[in-house]
Amino acid sequence: MTDLGDLDIFSRVVATGSMSAAGRTLGLSPAVVSKRIKRLEERLGTRLLQRTTRQISLTEAGQGFHERIVAILAGIEDAEAFVSGRASAMKGSLRISAPTSFGRMHIAPHLNGFMEANPELVVNLVLTDDFSDIVGEGFDLAIRIGELQDSSLVARRLAPVRRVLAAAPSYLERHGAPQSIGDLAGHVCIPPHSQDAWRLEGPDGTVIYRPQGMLVTNSSEVVREAVIAGMGIALRSTWDIGAELSDGRLVQVLPQYEGSRNVVLSAIYASRQFLPAKVRVFIDYLAELYGPTPYWEHAL
Repeated sequence: MTDLGDLDIFSRVVATGSMSAAGRTLGLSPAVVSKRIKRLEERLGTRLLQRTTRQISLTEAGQGFHERIVAILAGIEDAEAFVSGRASAMKGSLRISAPTSFGRMHIAPHLNGFMEANPELVVNLVLTDDFSDIVGEGFDLAIRIGELQDSSLVARRLAPVRRVLAAAPSYLERHGAPQSIGDLAGHVCIPPHSQDAWRLEGPDGTVIYRPQGMLVTNSSEVVREAVIAGMGIALRSTWDIGAELSDGRLVQVLPQYEGSRNVVLSAIYASRQFLPAKVRVFIDYLAELYGPTPYWEHAL
């Protein structure tokens, strides 16, 4: 029978992306981690990991094996926490994927309190605007902003997301404020991608407007800085520009129109019977932190 310790080591290597990082979380040297992985592969008669000088990736067999052992390890972790009565004292590693801007602004500043309450838990926060393959890339959970889609994954809503049209006072002084959706054709609009349409909810229902602008970028943060600098009008989330709306650096335009109300902030995790305690505790932490009316809305 395979040693459960080998399964844990394999899971940590997948979660951290390297043998040295996995070894640090377990108090083992990279050489010992490598030896244990090799022993596991020999026991199973197949290669689980592809190793290069730069990275480690799962083979097809390794991905399928990892998907099946995650629930086993999670169940053991929950069982041990239940028996010991220490469910609040998390151990191991927690690998999280989150959007770049949101993670920087609304997750990273609040990690200290969570980590102080769970000093034996290593948090690996990966910021990316791509939708990560949670299982394949070894994430325990992902924080996502968007409309919830049918999926084999489980989603827990954390907070509403409100998006508004905004511009800097300097831009409005030069060009005036639009009074209708039709007026936007005479303004400089800054979409995150040149092909992206704005889906707006207004007095007469849903309006689809496809903005055209001189700035084309795939970076949401570039759009944010451009609208603050007075380059044009943008559709932005209040979590992103709440401070600027509050202090007057940005002004809401066409306030009767807002982005689709179906967009929400969610925690996404693999669908399995036993949710690891460390994942549940972190999701609960964020849900309490944000609440039904997130703190970034309080000053608006």
